[in-house]
Amino acid sequence: MSNHKTHQSALPNQSTQCVWSGETEHALYEGATQQPVVHSVSFAYQNIDDWHAVALEQAEGHIYTRNTNPTVRAFEDKVRDLEGAAAATSFSSGMAAISNTLYTFLRPGERVVSIKDSYGGTNKLFTEFLPAIDIDVRLCDTTDYAGIEAAVNQGCRLLYLESPTNPTVKIIDIERLAKAAKAVGALVVVDNTFATPINQNPLQLGADIVIHSATKYLGGHADALGGIACGSRDLIKKIYHFREINGAALAPMDAYSLLRGMKTLSLRIDRQNRNALIIANWLLQQPMVEQVNYPGLPTHPNHDVARKQMRGFGGMLSFSVAGGLDAIKEFLPRLRYAHMAANLGCVETVVGPPLVTSHVECTTEERAAAGIPEGLVRYSTGIEDVEDLLADLEQALCNTSRTNR
Repeated sequence: MSNHKTHQSALPNQSTQCVWSGETEHALYEGATQQPVVHSVSFAYQNIDDWHAVALEQAEGHIYTRNTNPTVRAFEDKVRDLEGAAAATSFSSGMAAISNTLYTFLRPGERVVSIKDSYGGTNKLFTEFLPAIDIDVRLCDTTDYAGIEAAVNQGCRLLYLESPTNPTVKIIDIERLAKAAKAVGALVVVDNTFATPINQNPLQLGADIVIHSATKYLGGHADALGGIACGSRDLIKKIYHFREINGAALAPMDAYSLLRGMKTLSLRIDRQNRNALIIANWLLQQPMVEQVNYPGLPTHPNHDVARKQMRGFGGMLSFSVAGGLDAIKEFLPRLRYAHMAANLGCVETVVGPPLVTSHVECTTEERAAAGIPEGLVRYSTGIEDVEDLLADLEQALCNTSRTNR
């Protein structure tokens, strides 16, 4: 678990943080300029007193990599700084970060309030796993703020939000709902995976804990699994304790890959923001496209909220093609510059419908209840030249249109 030093001064800008945060606080091996991968499971001490001091967190050091590790610590420090948090702790995956956080703070008989549009794995926690241990779950319409506030005012331990949502790309007014939660003493947890710290910082909007699936934009190269939670020292210490005992530790090699990917995070997000906005506007003009979901569009129902709380609108969009699921079965394989895969946020464009990506765990009925049509395309915009992406979409839509006439 990483914590801010008390002597730390004002942090540099985000692009500089992406490169330097977490890389300079501790001396690297023999003057190396890059963070080494420390694969050691355990760390040796010359005497029991020093060992014991580290075990009691009275001195810096590492004992066992399930708990802490130098490479993992550097990754935690980098995300911690980008989110403006006091502390951070990492996990083996994004779902581990989400589930460990929820299980840390929720007890039988307590209530959690959330939204219907959350990621499919998160939704399964709310509909299957938490009710099984007698936790009261209230899932509200995602942008029905009055309804969410009413559920919160009835008393809850934790309010869980996701913005933008996966895959409908809805935007939630984090600041407004955080105030409602604080009024009843509830914790506010926000999944910031789609936005990234480059576009949005939920802690500045009133959240207590911010979560990322680091597998996605933070790493950016689809070659490492990981998750992270950031917040105050006290809250993160509790999550860290749950994680160290339950064992969902981030592997050092994955931490290294994520660190390397994050050095270009600001550059990648800048390109993906621009590409996605251009593509969303282009899709609006296509006869075969029935609906486009992107918060950067003035037509998006939550555009004003997005403008208020986001610095950029992200690389994620979704859209519906005329002809539904049958049409996208024709359309998606025709794309030349897009992987059909269950991932997002990487340098390559990645596409797929929710039934095999974000909500594969859910039934057709559960997806429909969450407002997710079977013919929806989730489009994770990469860093390719946008003209090539537009030409690719055009030829795929054109051929699909001919097939379905």
